[in-house]
Amino acid sequence: MADQAFVTLATNDSYAKGAMVLGRSLRSHKTSRKLAVLIGPHVSEPFRAVLDKIFDEVRLVDVLDSEDTAHLTMMERPDLGVTLTKLHCWTLTHYSKCVFMDADTMVLTNVDELFDREELSAAPDPGWPDCFNSGVFVFRPSNETYGKLLRYCSEHGSFDGGDQGVLNGFFSNWATADISKHLPFLYNLSSIAIYSYLPAFKQYGANAKVVHFLGKMKPWSYTYDTRAKQVKGDTQEAATHPGYLLRWWEIFSTAVVPMLAEQHGDRHFHSGCVVGELEVGMSQLQASDPEPPALSSEERKQRWEQGQADYMGMDSFENIQKKLDTFLK
Repeated sequence: MADQAFVTLATNDSYAKGAMVLGRSLRSHKTSRKLAVLIGPHVSEPFRAVLDKIFDEVRLVDVLDSEDTAHLTMMERPDLGVTLTKLHCWTLTHYSKCVFMDADTMVLTNVDELFDREELSAAPDPGWPDCFNSGVFVFRPSNETYGKLLRYCSEHGSFDGGDQGVLNGFFSNWATADISKHLPFLYNLSSIAIYSYLPAFKQYGANAKVVHFLGKMKPWSYTYDTRAKQVKGDTQEAATHPGYLLRWWEIFSTAVVPMLAEQHGDRHFHSGCVVGELEVGMSQLQASDPEPPALSSEERKQRWEQGQADYMGMDSFENIQKKLDTFLK
């Protein structure tokens, strides 16, 4: 449908990589809707050119920043301030209805049925379920709503320093007004929540439709061995199921990297792929750092309590599942 679109946002080249994978995942699952991406001025020309091949519309917008250093420091996420740029999506008034998806999401199946929902439909946030997570939501573009959102920002700010605080404040009755606007969690499956309630993921995870790579470490923060098909990186900071990371990297390495290489020509760029690198214009990254020493039981317990479990190693989904199965028996 020409008057409906999936919309995402990329404020720099790193998030542009995420947007490219999101776009390719939507295309591969045969969406019938348009694809639009909002980009900031820091997205480079080669990346813009690739986005232009994947998306139907690439729109340059001004970067909005909450400058709310107090809340952003408290969350240890100073990068979230520019997420207010997301509010520009309400200016896409040539569309009658849109679904916004963060650039760190990836669809696992066709999700066109989301357009049957009304504004503001979203899934609960795993950290505070009476708030919705603003990584996936249904909305109706409107200059009037855009103006009201900006006014709300200036008068009330954001309780978390980012767009989620603003949108939950503005659409403050989401939790209680209309249950039909509560998207099932499977439309915004937080990678972190997989481990906080593993039995539920084991029961329902196979039906997941959208995975959201929440947290500091994004898929593009890792490196990928194209020959062994393994993800490498700081596993102490990982907070996602390795299967979803692998799927992200498979799309990026096969469908996105060749287009980026073509745009860069002889100029090097860091693709993040190491072994079996696709040739021209690729930068090989150095070998990984030595393995860190094994943690004591007390140190491991402290990391769990701080949300820094070794999700890619000893605390991986497979290892936790084995222990869970043994316990249930």
